[in-house]
Amino acid sequence: MSEPQQSFQNHVRIVPAYHYLVFGAFSINLMLAIKALWDTPTLTAGSDVLTAVALIVLALYARVFPLAAQDRVIRLEMRQRLKETLPAALQGRIDDFTRGQLVALRFASDEELGELAEKVLTGNIQDRKAIKKMIRSWRSDHLRV
Repeated sequence: MSEPQQSFQNHVRIVPAYHYLVFGAFSINLMLAIKALWDTPTLTAGSDVLTAVALIVLALYARVFPLAAQDRVIRLEMRQRLKETLPAALQGRIDDFTRGQLVALRFASDEELGELAEKVLTGNIQDRKAIKKMIRSWRSDHLRV
């Protein structure tokens, strides 16, 4: 089964069970724990609030840590793609790209990557969304965390 073609409009990955169910349940749990502490301030109620906060922090880091690892892989992949696609005049500037710029540029096709990379560097464009919106020929990435 082939994946649908990605674009700027549909490239964001939402996992409903994670983004809505887990964070929704943890948020409700936190609110109930805070209410219980407000109604009856005890050590146990305080511990419940602390545990509820810790669960939310844990869920956030469960998302952030894999994304950081994915960004490292993307950075390596993009440096390789840029070595293969950039004109010789820009080869020496590959290290000038920020992680955010490389992560956004990964969606650009090889045909437009060189031109777009030059625009990003010369214009010092840092905003990932702005870079993604500049892409004309989208290169799908379905192997994201």
